[in-house]
Amino acid sequence: MTNNFQQKPFSHAPVVGRLAPTPSGYLHLGNAVNFVLTWLLVRQAGGILHLRIDDLDRARLRRPYLANIFQVIDWLGIDYDRGPSGPDDFLRHCSQLLHLPDYNRVLRRLAQQPGLVYATRRSRTSPAEPVPLDTPGAAWRVHVPPTVPVAGPAAPSGSQVPLAELMPDFVVRKKDGVAAYQVASVVDDLRLGTTLVVRGLDLQPSTAAQLWLAAQVSETQAFTGSRILFYHHTLLTDATGHKLSKSTQAGGDAGVLALGSPAAVYRAVAQVLGLPLEAGESLATLQVAIKKGALPR
Repeated sequence: MTNNFQQKPFSHAPVVGRLAPTPSGYLHLGNAVNFVLTWLLVRQAGGILHLRIDDLDRARLRRPYLANIFQVIDWLGIDYDRGPSGPDDFLRHCSQLLHLPDYNRVLRRLAQQPGLVYATRRSRTSPAEPVPLDTPGAAWRVHVPPTVPVAGPAAPSGSQVPLAELMPDFVVRKKDGVAAYQVASVVDDLRLGTTLVVRGLDLQPSTAAQLWLAAQVSETQAFTGSRILFYHHTLLTDATGHKLSKSTQAGGDAGVLALGSPAAVYRAVAQVLGLPLEAGESLATLQVAIKKGALPR
C-alpha cells in the first residue's frame, strides 16, 4: 500500500478530514468502514472532521438517501465537528449547488488552457465526437497526455502505469453543464482546508487524476500530495479473497443499517487494519488499537 501511516506520520496541525458520502443510494458496508476509519484517525490526531455531502448528481438524489447518511453516522456512534445537522440544514446551507460559481470558475480556467479541454456529444447512432465547448448537451473532457506519470500518494506500489491508462480523458463537466466529481471534490477539499483524505485502494486512479488536474490552474494548485495526506486502505474481501461489491453487501431499503448492529462494521475495520478480530468488538477497542499504533498497511 502506498503512503501508509507508519511511513508518513501526521505533519499538519490541525489534521482536517472529511466524510464525503453521495446521497444516490443507501450507504453500504464500505461507506460505513470508511466513515469509522476516517473518524478514528482524525480523533486520534486531535483534528477536525467535516461532513461534506456530494449532491451534484441531482437525478439520483432522493430524500431517504440523504436522511440515511445522518442515520448511519448516529448508528455507528461517531460524530463530526462541522457540517449540516440534518437533511433540511444540508439542503438550505451546505448543498454543492451553493458552490456552483466556484466550480464554474475552475472550469473556465481549465477551458482557457490550450489543448487541455474538449467537448464531446454522443448520440444513439454514433460514438462520441468532438464538438465546440459551447454545444448544448456536450460533456467536457480533459486531454490527459500519455507521458504523465502517476507518482507520490496516488501511485500503486511498484506501478509505472501512466495516468492516461488509469484515467483516460476523464469528464470535468457533465452534459448537464454541471462540474463533474473530480473538479468539485478538489474545490470542496480546498474550501474545507482538508489535509487528510482516506480512500480505498480502488480510488488511487481518482486521486492521481485530481492531483494532476489541480496542478493545471492556479486556483487549485494548493491541492497537492505534500499538503494533503492521502491514505488508500485495503479493500474488504469475502472468504475467497474477492472484493465485496454493492451487490454482495447489505442493501435493500436500509443499506448497511440492515445489519442491525454496527458490530460487523467494527470487525470489518479491524480487518482493513490487519488487526485481530477482538480489536473490532467495539468502537472503543478500535480506538485503543489505533492508540497503540495499529495503522493501515
